[in-house]
Parts: sequence; C-alpha cells; structure tokens
Amino acid sequence: MIRNRFNRTTPCFVVCAFVFSLSAVRSTPELTLDDLRKLEIICFVPSYLPKGFRLQRIDVTYDEAGPDESKRQFPLYSIVYSNDPRNGATFSIESAREGIGDRNIMEEEDTEETEIQSPLGPMYFIYRPKGKNGRKDEIKANWVSDANMNAEKAKGPDSHPILGRFHGFSATGITLAEFTKIIQSLHPIRTDNAPAVGSTPGVVPAAEASPLKIHPKVFNMIDCWISDSESPVVTEINLDAVEKNGNQFNTDDVKPDGEWTRSPTPESKEGFMRYRVLESKGNHYKVEYQENGGGTLTTASIIEFEIEKRNIRRDGKPVTIRVLRVSSYNQK
Repeated sequence: MIRNRFNRTTPCFVVCAFVFSLSAVRSTPELTLDDLRKLEIICFVPSYLPKGFRLQRIDVTYDEAGPDESKRQFPLYSIVYSNDPRNGATFSIESAREGIGDRNIMEEEDTEETEIQSPLGPMYFIYRPKGKNGRKDEIKANWVSDANMNAEKAKGPDSHPILGRFHGFSATGITLAEFTKIIQSLHPIRTDNAPAVGSTPGVVPAAEASPLKIHPKVFNMIDCWISDSESPVVTEINLDAVEKNGNQFNTDDVKPDGEWTRSPTPESKEGFMRYRVLESKGNHYKVEYQENGGGTLTTASIIEFEIEKRNIRRDGKPVTIRVLRVSSYNQK
C-alpha cells in the first residue's frame, strides 16, 4: 500500500544522475548556515538533533538552465549532520529541482516502510532492519516539495520551477523516534524568502505576516479527539478570556520554533501543540495546526478564521469581546 503511494507522490522524470550532470559545484567544506541564508530558495534545517550531533558539511551547487529556460543559475543545497564518526550516525538533507527519481529504494529484503506527518506534509520513508525499535542502519524519505514548488507546479505540469525545490532526508545509526523528531522540527532557515511564484496577490505570505499571538491550545479546542471523527468542535473562542485565564492557558511554555509557535501538551512534555501562519490578510488568517501526544503520530489540520469583535451580555451587562471565529477546516 505505501509503496504505491511512493510512486504516486514522487514525480519521476529521469534518474538523479541527470541532475548532478547539469549542476556545477560551487561549494567548500567551510560553508556555514549563514551561506544558506543568502540563498533565495527555501532551505530547511532542524531545530532538534540527537545528543552529540554536529553540523559536518554544507554544499551549494548550481543547476544550469535548460534549453527552454531563461539563462540563470538555480541554487541547490545539501547538509550533513553527524555525531562521533566512529558511531556512523548521520542525518542529511538533499535538494533537487527537476529530473528526480525515487530516493527511498533499498535492495535489501529486511526493510519496512511507514508514513509520518511533517512540516512539508505527509512523508513516506523506508528503513532497515525491520522493526519499530532500535537504531536503524539506514532511513530514506521520499522527495517532498516545498511551498514554492507547489505554487510553481500549479501553473501547469510542464512549467519549470524557479524557486521551488524538492527536499530529501536520510539518516543512519539513529532510531525511528529520533528521525521523526528531527523531521518534525524542520523549518526554513530564513523566514523572509520571496513569495512563491504564482502566490495570491494581496495575501501576505506567512513569513511577512503580522505576528499572531494565540496560545496553541486554542486550536486544540477546535480539533476533535483522535478517537472521535467530527471537527471542528469549537468554532468561536473568546480571545480576551484566553489572554486573561493564565492557569488554563499558561504562556510560560509557549515558545517560537522557527516559523512555528509551540507549547507542550498537558499530558506529556514530549508531546507538542504548534501552529504556523500560512496566509494573513486583514483580520483573516490561515494556519496549519499540528499536535503530537508524545508518540510517533502527529495529526495536522488547516484552519481558517477571522478575528472579530462582538457584543454579548455577561452577568446581565453588555460587553464587547474579541473572538476567533472559524470559517474553514480541513484535516490533512
């Protein structure tokens, strides 16, 4: 079942070697994360790494323009993190623009496949040896596309990406839980990348949106329990009460995490509730909300809402309150 989903979700044009034959290397071992911040494309980095992991290498290459493309260079990046080289534990990130093939293929029979939610959407990966526990010799995720790639490909299947990139993630010598935690901590190294080609005019990208200061627990109230099926549960929330009720909505644990606003779940410090702004226009917002109870399952939803003022009566007296009113809900 999952293998079929690999094939459907991974664009296969030609083999990966074709990509590298068109790419001119412009990299040195001395490149730093600051060099990635200078690139116009989205470069992902993790905010979590297993104990002992350090940045080992960054490479930047440039894809040459094709015969039917404007003459310019297209940057690509790769990153390698590792711990003590003697242990052989690594986490790496690759990027590609076109000409990609399946990267999560292993010839060994002792392999399994699984799926997790990630900041880039559903992610399928294969690993060996079999089994959910223990350190894995190898883990490889399929290519996933970033927001720029999605916007550019929406213009037509034959369009060539300019800022859009595919991103691939691999690891050796770590557990599935560690790999999942790294993946779910991924965020763009820059939050001021140019808007995606084809983005909706008049809509402020998340990176440029005004800060949205809402406790993640508000979105937890909108989602139903995992054991239930009907959402949204709550469609209007008094934000004035949320700000004043510090016991129920403790802001001490609410922290920025790249482009996300995050807090732990009440049940587990290993779990999290987090959201990021996808669009902002006036008093209208579109956010992605994710929740993890401390295990391997992360649920995600896209919520649109308006922040408005309305009049109610409290203790018999008229008052004006600020409310979050849900206008659209989609489970990912």
